[in-house]
Amino acid sequence: MFRSKAFVVALLLAVAPSQAMAQESNEDQPPDPDTGESTITERTLGLLPNPIEKQGVKFAATYIGEVMGNASGGLKQGTFLQGRLNLAADLDFNKLAGWSGLTMHANIFAIHGDGLSRSNLQNFMVTSGIEALPAVRLYEAYFEQKFLHDKWSVRFGQLAADSEFIATKYTDVFTNASLGWPAITSVNLPAGGPSPPLAAMGVRLYGQLSDHVTWLAAMFDGNSAGPGADDPQLRNSNGLNFRVNDPPLVISELQYAWKDAGGVPHLPGTLKLGGWQHFGGFDDPHFADDNHSLTDPQASRTPRQFAGDSGLYAVVEQRLYTVPDHDDRGVGVFLRASQSPSDRNLIDRYADAGIDLLGLWDSRPNDKFGVALGYAHVSKAARALDLDFRALNGPAWPVRSSETMVTVAYQYEVRGGWNLVPNLQYILHPGGGATDPRGATPGLRLHDAFVAGLRSVAKF
Repeated sequence: MFRSKAFVVALLLAVAPSQAMAQESNEDQPPDPDTGESTITERTLGLLPNPIEKQGVKFAATYIGEVMGNASGGLKQGTFLQGRLNLAADLDFNKLAGWSGLTMHANIFAIHGDGLSRSNLQNFMVTSGIEALPAVRLYEAYFEQKFLHDKWSVRFGQLAADSEFIATKYTDVFTNASLGWPAITSVNLPAGGPSPPLAAMGVRLYGQLSDHVTWLAAMFDGNSAGPGADDPQLRNSNGLNFRVNDPPLVISELQYAWKDAGGVPHLPGTLKLGGWQHFGGFDDPHFADDNHSLTDPQASRTPRQFAGDSGLYAVVEQRLYTVPDHDDRGVGVFLRASQSPSDRNLIDRYADAGIDLLGLWDSRPNDKFGVALGYAHVSKAARALDLDFRALNGPAWPVRSSETMVTVAYQYEVRGGWNLVPNLQYILHPGGGATDPRGATPGLRLHDAFVAGLRSVAKF
């Protein structure tokens, strides 16, 4: 099933607009990537006046500063300071030139500091969603045209997938990157897929098919950094590669939403089913192209190639409790699960789940608290390679199995537009139980890591 390229095409054609369509509510809008709030009703510090907003020009600046360290585990212990300034602009061509439904969005990241996962932990589920190599880079830059009473829209340009696909609004309190764009896609896809800090050239179609059903589909360039063995962020250091000639990545998602659960009003929820197909070549984690194990000294050292890669996923989110007379406050839960072929990927199964408590107290209506769990399973092919290493190096050599992450976060609103987010993370078997390259004993396993951090998010 996963090897077939036809399943994505079938998913794209599985539905047709057959019912009356309803206006999308703010509840259904994807959250702002920096504040976690609705992109329609953002709260700011009011320090960046915009005298030309009525003429159709909006701009925003957000700074995320973060200190994060691991008191135990990983390769070594340490503390890092990192930050990202996000400068964004939106143009409304209806106000600017009378072109109804056409808008443009662009934003630039200015990134500084070092990353805890990259330098200390070597884990799959990166501890911070802003972790990246220091750079000033263009992120997204796209046009969007809405039509049919804003029920349908098309985006084209340099796009990210994580804000709309495989997404749930109940993860916005967390700082771990995998609770945004999940590790199964960031690890398996070339250049990590279209997600921070590398968006990709593409086109996205959105349609409201009925009061309850929404459909999204997109095609991206399959490798925003281009081919190479070094870090993808170095191969596209400024976000200006604008590549369109790589094998494409296609992704589609069907969403079914409800406003009441079990007959109880004001308990909205959504079920999302999706899949993706990449049409490029993917390395076998175990065998060389001469069918010898990659551990074999006689092997060709060139991994065997597979044509294409794919994945299926499901997302469920449900409000369990709504504060009376405040539909934007309450308790929500989420569950996401995904699977990809084991013969050509490092991670073949992934799942996460959690609970988000928003504004339960009238005295703190914009505070959030969340607890989440993530799980990434190492594929059979990668485990088989580890077993070959064990046969060569002795029983002390570890065989990777899975990585598990538990996190707790609290978002404290200092004032409108400024939040502090203390958070804790515990990572079991970083990298699935990977080898510590510094270990005096061959095959020494990376230790479980305890991580503490404090994030400050200021939207000016």
